[in-house]
Amino acid sequence: MVQILGIDPGTAIVGWGILDCDDSGQKCVAVAYGHIETAKDTPMTERLSEITDNILAILNKYNPNEVAVEELFYFKNAKTVISVAQARGVIINTCFRKKIIVAEYTPLQIKQSLTGYGRADKAQMQKMIKSVLKLDSIPKPDDTADALAVALCHNNSRIFLQKIN
Repeated sequence: MVQILGIDPGTAIVGWGILDCDDSGQKCVAVAYGHIETAKDTPMTERLSEITDNILAILNKYNPNEVAVEELFYFKNAKTVISVAQARGVIINTCFRKKIIVAEYTPLQIKQSLTGYGRADKAQMQKMIKSVLKLDSIPKPDDTADALAVALCHNNSRIFLQKIN
């Protein structure tokens, strides 16, 4: 059994989801999921500290074996990409300090892993997450569903690598 923490980074909202996956990778169960929200009017240093504290609390509570984080994709707004990069940095550093290796996946890899199509829309992705994890409803906000998708992608990648090695 492996426990995977998937993270969809951001500064306003960080989605997260914990999966327990069997060794074969065929069965994953959502243990917990949610999001971290920071206030827009709070200085960036405080927001990053708040993200760090919350990620650390999740790591301490669930003790995942592996962490997967979504990589940055193209943003039209340079200010947005910088702040999300800062959030990713504190998330990855927090995991590193807990001695947990972090895998990173692009949105294209995540979509392709779950749907077989790298340009799948958000609705397709959410339906797959709900179906694969046998959830009663699609997790909200979207960032939470995205974090579960990151964790599922990591599970699929982990199993693929085991088979070829």
